[in-house]
Amino acid sequence: MSVFKAAAVQMRSGTSPERNAADMEKLVREAVQQGATYVQTPEMTGALIRDKQAGAAAFTSQDKDVVVLTARKLAQELGIFLHVGSTAILRADGKLANRAFLFAPDGAMIANYDKIHMFDVDLDNGESWRESASYEPGTEGVVTDVNGVKLGFAVCYDLRFPQLFRAEALAGAQVLSVPAAFTRQTGEAHWHVLLRARAIENGAYLIAAAQGGLHEDGRETYGHSLIVDPWGRIIAEAAHDEPGVIVAEIDPAQSAAARRKIPNLKNARDFTVNAGEAPRLRGAAS
Repeated sequence: MSVFKAAAVQMRSGTSPERNAADMEKLVREAVQQGATYVQTPEMTGALIRDKQAGAAAFTSQDKDVVVLTARKLAQELGIFLHVGSTAILRADGKLANRAFLFAPDGAMIANYDKIHMFDVDLDNGESWRESASYEPGTEGVVTDVNGVKLGFAVCYDLRFPQLFRAEALAGAQVLSVPAAFTRQTGEAHWHVLLRARAIENGAYLIAAAQGGLHEDGRETYGHSLIVDPWGRIIAEAAHDEPGVIVAEIDPAQSAAARRKIPNLKNARDFTVNAGEAPRLRGAAS
């Protein structure tokens, strides 16, 4: 297992997949110039479109999607592993998937992952989202090989479900990925602490390319793309919401070292939960 440089590309995707694909290409090339051989883009690299009708007109199948086609070409041309954090894909059944792709240096697609957990929330100040109204959730976690290093997949809201990351770590993942489009509100509250927690809990690197800034469809995302090491230290950060690239060295030996120090993956035990009724206090109202 060799040491390699990983990059997280921070974007501000708009409503045009063609324009976003061009922006992606520019930033991926910048990452490769900085020595990256694995490059990750954010969730919804292809387009952020809140209006369902406009989205339906813009999204297409993966064999025709401009971001997928551009990423495949770039991976082969540049000889890198290119991880499209996700983009909206029209499935054969007419439903949409929030789908991630990983392309190998020869341009072959070696893995894809459909976001499992749908962002259905009601936040403060009237901010409300219903991802399940537009997208069909995935049902399968994915771990694949990147130059002898095992990479686990997740997307954005998946970050709040530690069981997914634990399952992937137990399946061998030394690097975990969470490309995202975190809202500014939730990002300011939880982004850093959740990413560091997932890395610490699993003794794994965590790479999270993010969307950032005010988008054409009116949403605002947090930015702050991060790379965290297996001990929970932030080793690269875009400390802003502007488009850009961050790069850090990934050494799988550091994952093994963290897991030797704190062998919680091995020490976990099965247990049951007794959720019996609490004893009633004397005189309590019935």
